[in-house]
Amino acid sequence: MRNGCEGCRQEESFKLPFSMAFQPIVDIRVGHVFAFEALVRGVNGEGAASVLSQIDPVNRYAFDQQCRVKAIELAASLLKHDDTAKLSINFMPNAVYEPRACIRLTLATAERVGFPLDRIIFEFTENEQLDTGHVLKILETYRQIGFKTAIDDFGAGHAGLGLLTKFQPDLVKLDMDLIRDIDTDRVKRVVVEHTLRMLAELEITPLCEGVETDGELAVLRDLGVALVQGYRIAKPSFEAATAPEGYRRAA
Repeated sequence: MRNGCEGCRQEESFKLPFSMAFQPIVDIRVGHVFAFEALVRGVNGEGAASVLSQIDPVNRYAFDQQCRVKAIELAASLLKHDDTAKLSINFMPNAVYEPRACIRLTLATAERVGFPLDRIIFEFTENEQLDTGHVLKILETYRQIGFKTAIDDFGAGHAGLGLLTKFQPDLVKLDMDLIRDIDTDRVKRVVVEHTLRMLAELEITPLCEGVETDGELAVLRDLGVALVQGYRIAKPSFEAATAPEGYRRAA
């Protein structure tokens, strides 16, 4: 497979060094950190754009692979005394040529650093037109291996409800535009409320991202949301996995 896959042949083609910041996802019902999302940064903490702007179709595979390795290596070090918090990694479906072949380096890295597979969440953003069949194959493969799966920015992309009819991930992250001003926007509250009800019936855990104000957080509590993420909770920390004030990490 390595010799026949264009992505594998370009494995070393992403040369720009980078690192990761980690943003907590918290469970507001029980007051602990559920997971940390790995977010790409420059080696000195520069914003994601400084790295993402360098990605092209030729080096996309190598970048996706290197992101997984970097995230797992750092998380294993930062969470070595925490046996519950999960690691959420963004992946690029268009950078996965054959799911079982392209996951080899991820599995080898997790084994090398001793990070359990069932604590890894793979999330993807539906912000570009994707081959639904290919995405389903990836998600099904990842679930079989033991990873958790998540759809990011739900409600703002292409796949949406159509994808949910074919595959139910472990988590769905509601797009921040649905959460913004939900405490003052009746329409958004109605949409989110019905979305949460649908996800509950499908046995999918909702995660509300982009929470920035006390008012937004209060509404989400009222609606029964457990998992939240956003600047109201904590900003990403460069090369650190820090529990927000008022929340705890397992020791």
